[in-house]
Amino acid sequence: MDGLRIFDRSRLLLVLSLLLTTGFFSTTLFGYFVSKQAIRDAIVGQDLPLTASNIYSEIQKDLIRPVLISSTMANDTFLRDWVLKGENKVTDMARYLGEVKQRYGAFSSFFVSEKSAIYYTGAGILKRVSPTDPRDAWYYRVRDMDQDYEINVDPDLANADALTIFINYRVFDFSGNYIGATGVGLTVDAVRGLIAEYQKRFQRSIYFVDAQANVVVFGNQTGQVTNLHQTPGLNQLIERILQEKSGSYQYAANGNNHILNVNYLPELKWYLFVEQNEDIALAGIRQTLYFNLAISLAITLLVLLLTHLVLSRFQRGIEEMAATDKLTGLLNRHAFTILVDKLIAEYRRTPQPIAMLLADIDHFKEINDDHGHLVGDQVLSKVAGILAEGLRQSDIAVRWGGEEYLLVLRNCDQDEAYRIAEKLRQKVAATSVELDGRQISVSISIGISQFDGAETPSQTVNRADIALYAAKNGGRNRVEIAPEKKSD
Repeated sequence: MDGLRIFDRSRLLLVLSLLLTTGFFSTTLFGYFVSKQAIRDAIVGQDLPLTASNIYSEIQKDLIRPVLISSTMANDTFLRDWVLKGENKVTDMARYLGEVKQRYGAFSSFFVSEKSAIYYTGAGILKRVSPTDPRDAWYYRVRDMDQDYEINVDPDLANADALTIFINYRVFDFSGNYIGATGVGLTVDAVRGLIAEYQKRFQRSIYFVDAQANVVVFGNQTGQVTNLHQTPGLNQLIERILQEKSGSYQYAANGNNHILNVNYLPELKWYLFVEQNEDIALAGIRQTLYFNLAISLAITLLVLLLTHLVLSRFQRGIEEMAATDKLTGLLNRHAFTILVDKLIAEYRRTPQPIAMLLADIDHFKEINDDHGHLVGDQVLSKVAGILAEGLRQSDIAVRWGGEEYLLVLRNCDQDEAYRIAEKLRQKVAATSVELDGRQISVSISIGISQFDGAETPSQTVNRADIALYAAKNGGRNRVEIAPEKKSD
């Protein structure tokens, strides 16, 4: 019933929406942050170290092998005997170096003699090294170093200056005297391709760094800095990383968070950097978060919609029960009290005539006494139906009490109200209730009053009641109009 509210539905829906939204979103966000932390812990504690371990195993197979080859060459009896015998047959050394290159699949193989300063390759004599030639600085560095070998990246003079990873191994005679340097070379492009394959396989950024923080080999060199002291974020950590040699680190750069695992490879004297962009790693779970939030929002809206429908139906049912007479289906006096206030308020804004009809079933007590209350209830219900059918949708029909009905006719003057009352009276009189094959006649008396704009609704009803009393005294089954209200 419009105007009758048992509870504030909108406030209840608001509270429910807040509870559902808070619950769903809190649970979803909590799950997201827990999963995010679990993924980060897995990356730091498992994924990156495992990737580094796998890569290191691959490197041992693919890069450490040249170190072993160079070591074998440096301790080869033929090479040392050939040098000690005066380096007489160059073709023997060229054949030896060529066989090493072919047998082990090296990009290049070489020997530089300390005594003659000649640089030998599989093709023969390449040149003589000189301490004044910058391109020969590597040899004099190797000669003076304490370690047995070094890994260095240099252009290969023997192969059109192709950038090459050289394993330079110091050679000693049988008495322990330094007699030269030997080794093999791998192209950086080949190693870079290998690292690119690792990156694709493990979905990580993988690169090698030397002791001076130079990026020695990267899977895709394009756009990469050559020294990590120049890298935003890493430049603040690189000295610590080089000192600690191994560990897990985190840094931020260009708005992204990065997780880094570092391992020092003593065989190569390089640092292996395995790096994961945290934002990329969390992209999947972030999409899951958005998906879960969308589902939570959809469920919240669905629950609110269903709740709204249920509450609306429930409220309509409650309001109908509170405002409707159960026996006749007409409004009760409580509903009339609410509606008449709205009706009078509308009259104050836009005055239009309002008529009130108070109807009473004639001889209803005798019907109850002679035929019982069940028949009386049938009569009450039947008369109520006739009255309701004879009214417009804007009119109001109320069971006033007992066998009395109050009809409120909007925009209806006294004369029109009389015509309507007569039609209703005649229709009721033409109706009967059947009982055990007998027809029970029914009639009503009606009193009419018109609201004058100054009196209260109760006063208008009282005047209709006076007119009804006059109709009863006048013989019943008739309509009477209440006299106009006397002015004071």
